[in-house]
Amino acid sequence: MKYQNVFERYEIKYMLTQEQRRSLVQAMKGIMKIDKYGRTTIRNIYFDTENYRLIRTSLDKPAYKEKMRVRSYQRVSDEDDVFVELKKKYDSIVYKRRIALPEYVAMDWLAAGGDVPGTSQIESEIEYFRNFYEGIGPKVFLSYEREAYFPEDDSDVRITLDSNIIARDYDLSLRYGVYGDSVISRDMTVLEVKVPGAMPMWLIRFLESNKIQKTSFSKYGMYYTNTVMGNKDKTEKHGGLLYA
Repeated sequence: MKYQNVFERYEIKYMLTQEQRRSLVQAMKGIMKIDKYGRTTIRNIYFDTENYRLIRTSLDKPAYKEKMRVRSYQRVSDEDDVFVELKKKYDSIVYKRRIALPEYVAMDWLAAGGDVPGTSQIESEIEYFRNFYEGIGPKVFLSYEREAYFPEDDSDVRITLDSNIIARDYDLSLRYGVYGDSVISRDMTVLEVKVPGAMPMWLIRFLESNKIQKTSFSKYGMYYTNTVMGNKDKTEKHGGLLYA
């Protein structure tokens, strides 16, 4: 299985309405083309401590933040490969390192406390991360539908459009289907621009002419704020009883 396992780039996010999304897709014609996978459903298991230390820290917008997740691009069986990813952000630059493992090997290691499956540098970094954040384990399943675009001239920029973002804090397996709570309105799209340096001028002009401002939006962070903390607040308000 060939795949890129190290990334270093800027990742800039924007929220788009349906009309803005249609306008962007039109503006990309002749400049960007959709990748060979077309529209895909990305599935993630986010790992965190019992008290959600990682996402709480991230929401405070520190100069440095990090997270760990297991990702697949389809519903998997235990033998299918998934990606185990460490993602770090420092001074606006995102660093991502990942390895591919069979799903059962990845979850035995990360969720059931099994042995490190190999001796690669990235596996060692992931194991160090797990030991540093004591008690870390699967906390949230999060999925979304993605269209990814790359330039016609093969320059190093990537654009992704994510919609239908759904999450849950139960049934934490990539073997199950997509269901849970909607994280944002279904008529909104998250635009991510991934570049090693400056953004292309055509895109800057498009964003400016459509008055689209960048945002620090986090899919996992939004679910944690609105659902996990929202349910906690309801529980406390009703003396420990959570009402549906």
